[in-house]
Amino acid sequence: MEICCFNIQSALIAQQMGASRIELCNSPAEGGTTPSLSTVEIARNHLRLDLFPIIRPREGDFLYSEEEYQIMKSDIMYCKKAGCDGVVIGLLNPDGSIDKSRVSRLVEIAYPMEVTFHRAFDWCANPFEAMEDIITTGCTRLLSSGQKPTAPEGAQLLKELVRQAEDRIVVMPGSGIRSSNLSGIIEITGAEEFHSSARVLHKSRMEFLNDAMLEELSYWLADAGEVEAMATQLSPKEP
Repeated sequence: MEICCFNIQSALIAQQMGASRIELCNSPAEGGTTPSLSTVEIARNHLRLDLFPIIRPREGDFLYSEEEYQIMKSDIMYCKKAGCDGVVIGLLNPDGSIDKSRVSRLVEIAYPMEVTFHRAFDWCANPFEAMEDIITTGCTRLLSSGQKPTAPEGAQLLKELVRQAEDRIVVMPGSGIRSSNLSGIIEITGAEEFHSSARVLHKSRMEFLNDAMLEELSYWLADAGEVEAMATQLSPKEP
């Protein structure tokens, strides 16, 4: 059970409640961008779990400029130096195919860290060709919602991808996964790893609030009960 965490508090909750891995991100409203280097460092110092920061220099599409690509390379090298276990990336060409040359280079830079290819995959023109290309780059894991907004909606494609992968890459369903639908997704897809933010909106604890300010001060936090419920479903059963 991989939990996507947008702050250090969520990562600590996920660890306590039985998660197996943390995908560390910033900016939930943008779908996740690269966390600050200090956040990566503090998370690595406090977490016993595998830690995979996302390497995404901005919101929006996955077609990156040369300058953005250089930022990604530098951030990956920092994550390796900080002792992370892996990183999460995704780069596309304008025609919706995988940017194989750049992805391959980032995998080389990341080694011996693992590399997950994220849901940029869900914007690919041909998912079956795209997965073969991702395998050739050396990525060890593919995060996907089956080219639908949520994994439950894309479960049939995820099932086909798991079958096609044949243990050459881990296909990890993600997006919209909760304890209430996890067992059904397991049954349909045959996948063995799953991804969820398991998040809930946390109300600010500020005692004073300026009514003239319109910004919402609540923030997303991992739901301890949800993480525990999903981790329990995936725990090895006693013989």
